[in-house]
Amino acid sequence: MSQHFQHDVLVIGSGAAGLSLALTLPGHMRIAVLSKGDLANGSTFWAQGGVAAVLDDTDTVQSHVEDTLNAGGGLCHEDAVRFTVEHSREAIQWLIDQGVPFTRDEDADPEQPGFEFHLTREGGHSHRRIIHAADATGAAIFKTLLEQARQRPNIELLEQRVAVDLITERRLGLDGDRCLGAYVLNRATGEVETFGSRFTILATGGAAKVYLYTSNPDGACGDGIAMAWRSGCRVANLEFNQFHPTCLYHPQAKSFLITEALRGEGAHLKLPDGERFMHRFDPRGELAPRDIVARAIDHEMKRLGIDCVYLDISHQSDTFIKSHFPTVYERCLEFSIDITKQAIPVVPAAHYTCGGVMVDEHGHTDVPGLYAIGETSFTGLHGANRMASNSLLECFVYAKSAAADILSQLPQVATPVALPDWDASQVTDSDEDVIIAHNWDELRRFMWDYVGIVRTNKRLQRAQHRVRLLLDEIDEFYSNYKVSRDLIELRNLAQVAELMIRSAMARKESRGLHYTLDYPHMLPEALDTILVPTTYVD
Repeated sequence: MSQHFQHDVLVIGSGAAGLSLALTLPGHMRIAVLSKGDLANGSTFWAQGGVAAVLDDTDTVQSHVEDTLNAGGGLCHEDAVRFTVEHSREAIQWLIDQGVPFTRDEDADPEQPGFEFHLTREGGHSHRRIIHAADATGAAIFKTLLEQARQRPNIELLEQRVAVDLITERRLGLDGDRCLGAYVLNRATGEVETFGSRFTILATGGAAKVYLYTSNPDGACGDGIAMAWRSGCRVANLEFNQFHPTCLYHPQAKSFLITEALRGEGAHLKLPDGERFMHRFDPRGELAPRDIVARAIDHEMKRLGIDCVYLDISHQSDTFIKSHFPTVYERCLEFSIDITKQAIPVVPAAHYTCGGVMVDEHGHTDVPGLYAIGETSFTGLHGANRMASNSLLECFVYAKSAAADILSQLPQVATPVALPDWDASQVTDSDEDVIIAHNWDELRRFMWDYVGIVRTNKRLQRAQHRVRLLLDEIDEFYSNYKVSRDLIELRNLAQVAELMIRSAMARKESRGLHYTLDYPHMLPEALDTILVPTTYVD
């Protein structure tokens, strides 16, 4: 018999969104926060740039809203953008109150009252509005929130727990669709545990690991999106996958992102001969939105047959570089690249999933009792292209909104009925794990080749054919063998890849992050791509 747990709130994911929601709820609620690896394995810890917010007296909510709408290729939902931006100052103040050590403005007059933190500027923003902790903002935020969570006796932090699937009334053959919790693999014991909850929150991050080259950690497998889809939730705009223009190109660097703040502080993109090229693609040059910069780099690499381009900030002073970008400086130095004297070799890499599980401003999904926040969700904020540093802001704003909604519903939601054990009676231990490794590699390679920065109908058709074969193989394997983290992640990643391909095939235009040679122009009407599950797989 597997272990059973019961909580008021089950948070699947331990990044910025999940921890913020847990900390915003009152102390009388029993909360479980699950991490499928170590707590620091998520994308939040590695975020470098910062959080966008209207904090300076010269900036306005309207300006931030307009910048976001302009970057989003006509697909942002203006109500979601305005809701997020209007709550930005409040979100930053909450982080300051938690103790996040944001970088202070050295030029601020201590005798004059006013905002005391340094603000930087990133691509697509018309003002300096990015509050940051040097160039390791995500780590500073995560460490602070984790420390706060550890001091809360009502919050149980559980590592090495991999969610397998959601438990819904429909799955149990009951009347209704409410989510009642989740089945979760305990990696330490190999057993699948049963977590019952009155409210379940998907805060599992994005799905950039579906691509061969990515800035994301290994866990970014679209788990929440796949589980929500199997439980009956709609998804939207999954064709829009943001490729960060500048990831370090080095055989031993794996997935180190070079923060956009370098370009915000004057770094130049150059070809191997030292020539700058961004002005040929956009009048904003290096400060153009990420989709434009990534396509420009991809174009130049293919045109010249080169492996990378170069990002050069060496014209700034040594002191400036080391004080503003200590993490980038130290990391590059590990690979014998001194950014005070040398340009950094960079390539685009999959970075952010702009689409996701459809939610409202409270994080509600289509399944009662199930919420999605952060990169897992589709709020309408990002449109066809996410503007830099809006993603962390979205985490904090929607975490607070979801927490308030959960608290308001708490009196009406009873403790779930006793939930059945996970049924492992028909499966055996696998002796063919090589299949998982092979399928994982094949999936990520054809997604990179066929569903990458530039697409065509033929490439997408090839990808669809291959992913359907993979899904059949994975389903057969899943039905016969005990689950493991690798199998769970492969199953989820393949499902999300199939949804991405379907979404890309449905969009007969080029817009934002979706660029296809067969439909190079933008249609006059901007419409979301919404996929609706016709059957329930759970």
